[in-house]
Amino acid sequence: MSLEEWKSATDILANLAILVAGVWGLYTYSKAKKLDRAKWLKDLYEKFYEKPDLKVVRNTIDEGDESKINKYVTREPSEFTDYLNFFEFIGHLREQKQISNEEVIGLFDYYLRSLKKPVVLKYVQDKSHGYEKLASLLEEL
Repeated sequence: MSLEEWKSATDILANLAILVAGVWGLYTYSKAKKLDRAKWLKDLYEKFYEKPDLKVVRNTIDEGDESKINKYVTREPSEFTDYLNFFEFIGHLREQKQISNEEVIGLFDYYLRSLKKPVVLKYVQDKSHGYEKLASLLEEL
């Protein structure tokens, strides 16, 4: 094998090694990104399902006691607005394409549907309360 042929063969091998390293790097990056996303979604899930204030509102709305729900809507206590603000934030993330519709549905579908109770939905749709992203989210899902 001549020196020129040897050099050509080593160039091919070097380029092949660079290509393999690049593909491996993309694969590794993709896996790390998916893992980070899963951790982020887990944190979001935990915040919603484990935060005591959100639990109280979630349970009250879930039980469907209209008198208690009406009190939330008329008095606007911080735990109620925190609950709605959580979903407003989800709507913002969805609008920014940081969370997909499938992820929103997978994590929060039942509780978003529970916000469609007439008195709560009317409250959310009233633009003076500032829940436009939540209203949009409820309308689209």
